[in-house]
Order: sequence, then structure tokens, then C-alpha cells
Amino acid sequence: MALNVIFATPEAFPFAKTGGLGDVAGALPLALKRLGCKVSLFLPYYREVLLSRARTEPAGIEVSVPMAGRDLSGQVLKTSIDGLAVYFIKRDEFFDRSCLYGTPEGDYFDNLERFVFFSRAVLEAVKAKDLKPDIIHCNDWQTGLIPVYLKDACEDDPFFSKTATVFTIHNIAYQGLFPSSIYGITGLSPELYNPEGLEFWGKLSLLKAGIVYSDIITTVSPAYSREIQTPEYGSGLDGLLKNRKEDLFGVLNGVDYGVWDPLIDRLIPSNYSAADLSGKAVCKKELLKNINFELGDERPLIGMISRLVDQKGFDILFEAMPELMKLEAGFVFLGSGESKYQKRLEDLGRRYPEKVSVHIGFDDRLSHMIEAGCDMILMPSRYEPCGLNQIYSLKYGTIPVVRATGGLDDTVIDYNGKNGNGFKFREYSPKALTNCVRQALLAWKDAKAWRKLQQRAMKANFSWESSARKYMDLYALARKKLSRPE
Repeated sequence: MALNVIFATPEAFPFAKTGGLGDVAGALPLALKRLGCKVSLFLPYYREVLLSRARTEPAGIEVSVPMAGRDLSGQVLKTSIDGLAVYFIKRDEFFDRSCLYGTPEGDYFDNLERFVFFSRAVLEAVKAKDLKPDIIHCNDWQTGLIPVYLKDACEDDPFFSKTATVFTIHNIAYQGLFPSSIYGITGLSPELYNPEGLEFWGKLSLLKAGIVYSDIITTVSPAYSREIQTPEYGSGLDGLLKNRKEDLFGVLNGVDYGVWDPLIDRLIPSNYSAADLSGKAVCKKELLKNINFELGDERPLIGMISRLVDQKGFDILFEAMPELMKLEAGFVFLGSGESKYQKRLEDLGRRYPEKVSVHIGFDDRLSHMIEAGCDMILMPSRYEPCGLNQIYSLKYGTIPVVRATGGLDDTVIDYNGKNGNGFKFREYSPKALTNCVRQALLAWKDAKAWRKLQQRAMKANFSWESSARKYMDLYALARKKLSRPE
């Protein structure tokens, strides 16, 4: 009998996305379905879903969630993508907003209410639709309460007696912290708020909830699973993760080569392959034309597609910029995030218009054009749970220049003149970043060797099938570990 998996996520491509989680949640359920699982995807019905023009229809049920002394109703909508059942939890009071989790000025004030409602509504909808899950796969803090509800409010419910949980940490720095004074909104038993449970330094932590109460914990690369067990990368949860290390696994994210492959990509001006790279030069020319940037073929173009946050290494990047601007290369930036970084990037663009092109916001077509048209991609992250852009870049023959951390270290093999697929630096400093870029630029000057490097990079395979099979093994392990009474 097919394994029945409920995949609960706060975002999923192509419906709503802020980062890598959206890509993962859009691709992994489909990969699991191709391997024979019965999968249902659940996410909130944001305004962004409406703007995506997804063809939804009522699922035939409404849900009611008790919260702070009142019952809040929500509509359940449904659609499908490549045969995958997708359900949306709709309550405009919570989800009909311009952004998913907050604005550049900060998080929404009622995020606890929003994701308590979503988490409980998922369980109510699953039951109302009689989906009878073997596994509920939860993703990041926004769904961290689902495993707790299963072991608290639903503990004696026979419908969920054989349901195991897997909780994936996509980024441990985002923890869903809220004042203890509003714990009552969760509707959970008061005794669960303690240092061994949901309390974290005097606050309620939804990420900790998922870690404590899930049967299996995963994160998005083997290196990151080791890093988050250390004080440097664990964001205060390293001790808890060490205690649960037997239940913690790192599974490298895959990518959807049906979307990210220069041979079939419809968003780039010329398709190409490792066997025939001529189209890449066309892509570079058209990218430069599209962004109105004069560089020419005689200088390499370095791209950076990123959320504009501390994690992504912008502090050392800005310190390195005076030296980087002395190099014979152009830079193109695409991203959005913290206003301080947006302003500094825009200032750089005005100061060095012949060297720097800046584009604030998210533009799917431009991101594909950057992957195809650049010679290199830069990812100087302070930490990086997995990273996807370096994997996309490998496929496009756009050589990654990265800091050796997390998934970047797992996927990029340092080039030594003969072997490797990219360039890595370890010390988190402007000097190390600059030296690594210099090394890459020096290698670029040898056209024959660079072409071989590109071809080797393009042969790397990080498809979802391998990762999905590992998740299926972990689902089996979670069911074995299931301790709830039947």
C-alpha cells in the first residue's frame, strides 16, 4: 500500500515563495509522488497564491479552530499540479497580505496567531478529508506546533494513532519566538511550557517545539546537520540537537531539472548544453542588454542572487568591495530583504555604474537569465543550510565562488587546476573572499581550462530522486519509532 504523506509548509513554488524552502516544498512532494507515495501538500492561501493565478476550487469542507476563547473558521481550497493534490487554508484576516511573514521593517505582529491557526487547520482538514496520514512532514517554525498538537490535543484521537512526524529545519536561525505571555493562544496544555518543552530562554519557540516533539528531525545538508550541533551554528539549540542526534539526519536538497536546465529553460534567450556551450555567450550578451549594463565579452560577469540578510555574507562583501572594484570584472545583484542592505547595494550601483548592476526585488525570469548569462555566481554566506543557487549554477556552467559552509561545502568541490567544479574559501573575512574571487578570475583567463571546468560542473547531478528516496527511508524509520498508542 502506498505511503500516505501530508506535506505541511508555509510556502511552496509555484504558489508562494520567499526562498529555498519554497523551491524544496514545490519539488520534493512531486518527487515523492513519482516514487509511489500518496502526497497531499498543504499551505496557506496567501494573496501571492491568488496573484499566481492558481486555479483553485472549494475542497468541500470548512475548518474551525479554537483560539483564545473563540472559534475561527477557515475555508479549504484545492488544486493540483502534475497530479499532486494541493490544499490551501484560507482565512483572509491572516493571509491576505502583501508579504508572507512580514515586511522589510519586521515580522507581522500576529504571526503566532497566523501559524497556530494554520497548524491546527491542517489537522482539521486532514481529518475532514479522511486522508489518514502515515506521515506528516512539517517544515520550519511555522509548522512546528503540528507535532505538539498530535501529542497533546490529538493524543487520544484514533484517527492519528498511526501518524508519525518528520520535521525539517531549513534554517535554524529563524525560530518563531514569541512572548510567554501569549502562550495561551496555542491552546496547548500549560505544562508543556517548560525548559524541556516549548520554553526557550523565557520565550515560546515554535522551532524548538518541532525539534522536541517530532519523531524524526532532518535538515537540508549533511554538513549543516553537523554544524547546528555546535555553539557557533546552533543558535542556542545545539545542546538539544546533540541530545537528539540519533534522530537527526542531513538530507541534501535536490533541484528540479525540469525547471533548472539550460537545455530546456524557456526563460533564457538561448538554450545550451555541456556539449555545446555556444548558447551561453548569447545568454551573457542578452543579459547585459536586458539590464542595460556595458561590460563586453573581455571581462567576466559575476552574479549574486540572494535574500539581503546578514546570513548571506553581505557584511564581508561590502568590506571587500573597494578591492573587488579594482578587479577586471562586472557584478550583477538580484534580491530583496533588509532595507539597510538594499540601500547599500543601490549606493554601490550609483557609485560604480560601470562595474555594478543592482536589481531589488524577486524576478524569476531575471534569476534564470543571471544563472545562464553570468560566468560565475558568488555566495559568501556566513552559514548556508543547503543553498540552491550554487546547484543551479553548476548545471548552467556558471562557476560557484562560495564560502565552505553547510550545503555549499557539500556540493562545491574546490578547483585545483585539474579537478573540482568551483572555488571555495573557509575563513569568514573580506580578505579570504577577495582572494577567492581573484583565484577564479585568474582561472577564467585560460579559456580552454575554463571550458573543461564548466563541462565538469554541468555534469554534477543533484536531482530530487536520490533525496526523495532518503526521505522515504526516514519516513519508514519515523513509523518504527512511533510511540503514540494505537
